[in-house]
Amino acid sequence: MLTIVLKKLGYLWADKLYHLSYGMVELPEGRMKSREGTVVDADDLMDEMEDTARQMSEELGKLENFSDEEKSRIYRQVGMGALKYFILKVDPKKNMTFDPRESVDFTGNTGSFIQYTYARIRSVLRKGAKKHKGTSQENLNEKEIALIRMMYDFPGTLLEASRALNPSLIANFLYELAREFNQFYHDHSVLSAETEGQVSQRLLLSEAAGYIIETGMELLGIEVPERM
Repeated sequence: MLTIVLKKLGYLWADKLYHLSYGMVELPEGRMKSREGTVVDADDLMDEMEDTARQMSEELGKLENFSDEEKSRIYRQVGMGALKYFILKVDPKKNMTFDPRESVDFTGNTGSFIQYTYARIRSVLRKGAKKHKGTSQENLNEKEIALIRMMYDFPGTLLEASRALNPSLIANFLYELAREFNQFYHDHSVLSAETEGQVSQRLLLSEAAGYIIETGMELLGIEVPERM
């Protein structure tokens, strides 16, 4: 029906549309049923997600020094990102149970965790702007090598996802990359590395990881905040 309407409106690309079917989305309390009045309105769900993001951010004290305008924008980005990612990380063929609070967990396989990792990378890059000396020839440690190898797989993941029409491959790749970066960041200081060459090298790795996360999330229709 949508294709027919678009063709009548003169959109030449209407015939190229593909309907990507999804499995059943359920709530923690069970299936949504129109006859029982348990169907969730999309607008209400988006409002709830934004409110959930606000509650959890306040509990964690992540945005204490931000302006009200910044907070409002980030609540929206985190709430919408959590909703989109939670759905897109699941294989389209499978059913899923959507839990609003679980989807905004800043430590699990969530859009919020990936967004927070990106914000952390941007913070490191801002602080290290004056220390960035460009390319470096320093020896790589195991964590740096693991991070590079994972980033190298990004183009292949995009190709596989496009062939399989499966956005969950991109979503879960980004989560694994965010985890890998956080492990690297935890084990090895970026800005206080032993030599200037190491600082530059780790800033370059951080920049590359941030670029891939931003690109991948954009493909999923998810915004990534510069600060969180």
